[in-house]
Amino acid sequence: MIDEVARQGFIYAAVCDHSKSAFYANGLKEDRILQQRKEIDDFNKSSKIKVYHGIESDILKDGSLDYSEDILSEFQFIVASIHSLFNLSEVEMTNRIIRAVENPYTDILAHPTGRLLLSRDGYKVNIKKVIDACVANRVAIEINANPHRLDLDWRNLYYAREKGCLISINPDAHSTDGVSNIEYGIMIARKAGVQPREVLNCYEEKEFIKFINRKVKRTT
Repeated sequence: MIDEVARQGFIYAAVCDHSKSAFYANGLKEDRILQQRKEIDDFNKSSKIKVYHGIESDILKDGSLDYSEDILSEFQFIVASIHSLFNLSEVEMTNRIIRAVENPYTDILAHPTGRLLLSRDGYKVNIKKVIDACVANRVAIEINANPHRLDLDWRNLYYAREKGCLISINPDAHSTDGVSNIEYGIMIARKAGVQPREVLNCYEEKEFIKFINRKVKRTT
Protein backbone atom coordinates (compact mmCIF):
# COMPACT_ATOMS: atom_id res chain seq x y z
CA MET A 1 0.00 0.00 0.00
CA ILE A 2 2.85 2.39 0.75
CA ASP A 3 4.25 1.71 -2.72
CA GLU A 4 0.89 2.81 -4.14
CA VAL A 5 0.87 5.91 -1.93
CA ALA A 6 4.34 6.80 -3.22
CA ARG A 7 3.29 6.11 -6.81
CA GLN A 8 0.49 8.64 -6.42
CA GLY A 9 2.99 11.29 -5.40
CA PHE A 10 2.66 11.57 -1.64
CA ILE A 11 5.83 12.31 0.33
CA TYR A 12 4.71 10.97 3.71
CA ALA A 13 1.91 8.82 5.07
CA ALA A 14 0.52 7.47 8.32
CA VAL A 15 -0.42 3.82 8.76
CA CYS A 16 -3.46 3.66 11.04
CA ASP A 17 -4.72 0.12 11.48
CA HIS A 18 -7.82 -0.58 13.53
CA SER A 19 -7.38 -0.87 17.28
CA LYS A 20 -8.02 -3.84 19.53
CA SER A 21 -11.76 -3.18 19.97
CA ALA A 22 -12.24 -3.75 16.24
CA PHE A 23 -11.82 -7.51 16.56
CA TYR A 24 -13.89 -7.94 13.36
CA ALA A 25 -11.11 -6.11 11.47
CA ASN A 26 -8.20 -7.92 13.15
CA GLY A 27 -7.47 -4.83 15.23
CA LEU A 28 -4.07 -4.56 16.86
CA LYS A 29 -3.63 -5.84 20.39
CA GLU A 30 -0.81 -4.46 22.47
CA ASP A 31 1.74 -7.14 21.58
CA ARG A 32 1.39 -6.48 17.85
CA ILE A 33 1.81 -2.71 18.18
CA LEU A 34 5.51 -2.86 19.06
CA GLN A 35 6.09 -5.38 16.29
CA GLN A 36 4.44 -3.06 13.77
CA ARG A 37 6.46 -0.07 14.98
CA LYS A 38 9.70 -2.00 14.42
CA GLU A 39 8.57 -2.97 10.93
CA ILE A 40 7.79 0.68 10.11
CA ASP A 41 11.10 1.88 11.53
CA ASP A 42 12.96 -0.70 9.45
CA PHE A 43 10.98 0.30 6.35
CA ASN A 44 11.80 3.98 6.85
CA LYS A 45 15.54 3.27 6.81
CA SER A 46 15.46 2.57 3.07
CA SER A 47 12.24 4.21 1.87
CA LYS A 48 11.94 7.48 -0.02
CA ILE A 49 8.53 8.08 1.56
CA LYS A 50 8.31 8.55 5.34
CA VAL A 51 5.74 6.40 7.12
CA TYR A 52 4.38 7.45 10.51
CA HIS A 53 3.08 4.87 12.97
CA GLY A 54 -0.54 5.64 13.75
CA ILE A 55 -3.68 3.88 14.94
CA GLU A 56 -7.41 4.30 14.48
CA SER A 57 -8.40 4.01 18.13
CA ASP A 58 -12.00 3.20 19.01
CA ILE A 59 -13.94 5.68 21.12
CA LEU A 60 -15.57 3.73 23.95
CA LYS A 61 -18.98 4.53 25.42
CA ASP A 62 -17.53 6.86 28.06
CA GLY A 63 -15.43 8.75 25.50
CA SER A 64 -12.11 7.19 26.41
CA LEU A 65 -9.88 5.58 23.78
CA ASP A 66 -9.39 1.83 23.87
CA TYR A 67 -5.72 1.80 24.90
CA SER A 68 -4.00 2.92 28.07
CA GLU A 69 -2.03 6.16 28.06
CA ASP A 70 1.19 4.13 28.08
CA ILE A 71 0.19 2.50 24.80
CA LEU A 72 -1.21 5.68 23.24
CA SER A 73 2.12 7.39 23.89
CA GLU A 74 3.87 4.81 21.68
CA PHE A 75 2.11 6.03 18.55
CA GLN A 76 3.17 8.97 16.41
CA PHE A 77 -0.35 9.73 15.22
CA ILE A 78 -3.82 8.86 16.52
CA VAL A 79 -7.17 8.87 14.79
CA ALA A 80 -10.21 8.55 17.08
CA SER A 81 -13.44 7.06 15.77
CA ILE A 82 -16.69 5.35 16.73
CA HIS A 83 -17.54 1.85 15.52
CA SER A 84 -20.08 0.73 18.13
CA LEU A 85 -23.01 1.83 20.29
CA PHE A 86 -24.64 4.04 17.68
CA ASN A 87 -27.98 4.32 19.49
CA LEU A 88 -27.05 6.78 22.25
CA SER A 89 -29.03 9.96 22.70
CA GLU A 90 -27.75 13.10 21.00
CA VAL A 91 -26.44 14.48 24.29
CA GLU A 92 -24.71 11.21 25.22
CA MET A 93 -23.13 10.80 21.79
CA THR A 94 -22.02 14.41 21.60
CA ASN A 95 -20.42 14.25 25.05
CA ARG A 96 -18.80 10.92 24.19
CA ILE A 97 -17.14 12.36 21.09
CA ILE A 98 -16.11 15.60 22.77
CA ARG A 99 -14.36 13.67 25.54
CA ALA A 100 -12.38 11.76 22.91
CA VAL A 101 -11.49 15.00 21.15
CA GLU A 102 -10.25 16.39 24.47
CA ASN A 103 -7.83 13.48 24.86
CA PRO A 104 -4.35 15.01 24.32
CA TYR A 105 -3.33 12.07 22.13
CA THR A 106 -6.15 12.55 19.60
CA ASP A 107 -5.02 14.10 16.31
CA ILE A 108 -8.01 13.46 14.03
CA LEU A 109 -11.68 12.75 14.63
CA ALA A 110 -12.69 10.27 11.92
CA HIS A 111 -16.03 9.86 10.11
CA PRO A 112 -17.68 12.09 12.72
CA THR A 113 -21.34 11.24 12.06
CA GLY A 114 -20.94 7.52 11.38
CA ARG A 115 -23.14 7.42 8.32
CA LEU A 116 -22.96 4.81 5.58
CA LEU A 117 -24.56 6.13 2.43
CA LEU A 118 -27.69 4.24 1.35
CA SER A 119 -27.40 1.79 4.25
CA ARG A 120 -27.10 3.57 7.62
CA ASP A 121 -28.05 7.00 8.86
CA GLY A 122 -25.57 8.85 10.99
CA TYR A 123 -25.99 8.71 14.74
CA LYS A 124 -27.62 11.54 16.65
CA VAL A 125 -24.94 14.12 17.39
CA ASN A 126 -24.66 17.89 17.68
CA ILE A 127 -22.04 18.26 14.98
CA LYS A 128 -21.54 21.97 15.62
CA LYS A 129 -20.56 21.29 19.24
CA VAL A 130 -18.21 18.57 18.03
CA ILE A 131 -16.59 20.94 15.54
CA ASP A 132 -16.26 23.58 18.25
CA ALA A 133 -14.49 21.01 20.44
CA CYS A 134 -12.13 20.11 17.61
CA VAL A 135 -11.21 23.77 17.19
CA ALA A 136 -10.72 24.29 20.93
CA ASN A 137 -8.50 21.21 21.20
CA ARG A 138 -6.63 21.66 17.91
CA VAL A 139 -7.91 18.37 16.51
CA ALA A 140 -8.50 17.91 12.79
CA ILE A 141 -11.87 16.66 11.58
CA GLU A 142 -11.97 14.09 8.83
CA ILE A 143 -13.52 13.99 5.43
CA ASN A 144 -13.60 10.22 5.10
CA ALA A 145 -13.26 9.71 1.36
CA ASN A 146 -14.60 6.17 1.24
CA PRO A 147 -17.48 6.54 -1.26
CA HIS A 148 -19.74 4.69 1.17
CA ARG A 149 -19.10 7.35 3.84
CA LEU A 150 -18.12 10.82 2.51
CA ASP A 151 -18.28 11.95 6.12
CA LEU A 152 -17.99 14.83 7.16
CA ASP A 153 -20.80 15.89 4.84
CA TRP A 154 -19.94 18.87 2.65
CA ARG A 155 -22.78 20.94 4.18
CA ASN A 156 -21.15 20.74 7.61
CA LEU A 157 -17.83 21.82 6.16
CA TYR A 158 -19.09 25.38 5.87
CA TYR A 159 -19.41 25.60 9.66
CA ALA A 160 -16.05 23.88 10.14
CA ARG A 161 -14.39 26.42 7.85
CA GLU A 162 -16.16 29.33 9.53
CA LYS A 163 -14.76 28.21 12.89
CA GLY A 164 -11.27 27.58 11.54
CA CYS A 165 -11.33 23.82 12.03
CA LEU A 166 -8.44 21.93 10.46
CA ILE A 167 -9.61 19.33 7.94
CA SER A 168 -8.02 16.01 7.03
CA ILE A 169 -8.98 14.21 3.82
CA ASN A 170 -8.38 10.49 4.28
CA PRO A 171 -8.95 7.63 1.81
CA ASP A 172 -9.93 5.03 4.44
CA ALA A 173 -7.89 2.62 2.35
CA HIS A 174 -7.91 -1.05 3.30
CA SER A 175 -6.13 -2.12 0.10
CA THR A 176 -4.11 -0.56 -2.70
CA ASP A 177 -7.31 0.13 -4.63
CA GLY A 178 -8.60 2.26 -1.76
CA VAL A 179 -5.75 4.79 -1.90
CA SER A 180 -7.37 6.57 -4.85
CA ASN A 181 -10.52 7.13 -2.76
CA ILE A 182 -8.88 10.36 -1.67
CA GLU A 183 -10.08 11.92 -4.93
CA TYR A 184 -13.68 11.64 -3.70
CA GLY A 185 -12.73 13.47 -0.52
CA ILE A 186 -11.03 16.20 -2.51
CA MET A 187 -14.21 16.69 -4.52
CA ILE A 188 -16.26 17.01 -1.33
CA ALA A 189 -13.79 19.56 0.03
CA ARG A 190 -13.89 21.57 -3.19
CA LYS A 191 -17.68 21.59 -3.09
CA ALA A 192 -17.46 23.47 0.22
CA GLY A 193 -14.68 25.76 -1.01
CA VAL A 194 -11.99 24.26 1.23
CA GLN A 195 -8.53 25.72 0.56
CA PRO A 196 -5.23 23.80 0.74
CA ARG A 197 -4.10 25.80 3.78
CA GLU A 198 -7.09 24.38 5.69
CA VAL A 199 -6.13 20.75 5.02
CA LEU A 200 -3.72 18.74 7.17
CA ASN A 201 -2.74 16.55 4.21
CA CYS A 202 -1.43 19.63 2.40
CA TYR A 203 1.07 20.41 5.14
CA GLU A 204 4.75 20.13 4.36
CA GLU A 205 6.24 17.33 6.42
CA LYS A 206 7.91 19.71 8.87
CA GLU A 207 4.50 21.33 9.48
CA PHE A 208 2.95 17.90 9.98
CA ILE A 209 5.61 17.02 12.56
CA LYS A 210 4.88 20.26 14.36
CA PHE A 211 1.17 19.39 14.35
CA ILE A 212 1.57 15.93 15.86
CA ASN A 213 3.79 17.41 18.58
CA ARG A 214 1.46 20.29 19.42
CA LYS A 215 0.25 18.72 22.70
CA VAL A 216 2.33 15.62 23.40
CA LYS A 217 5.91 14.85 22.41
CA ARG A 218 6.18 12.20 19.70
CA THR A 219 9.33 10.44 18.56
CA THR A 220 9.69 11.02 14.82
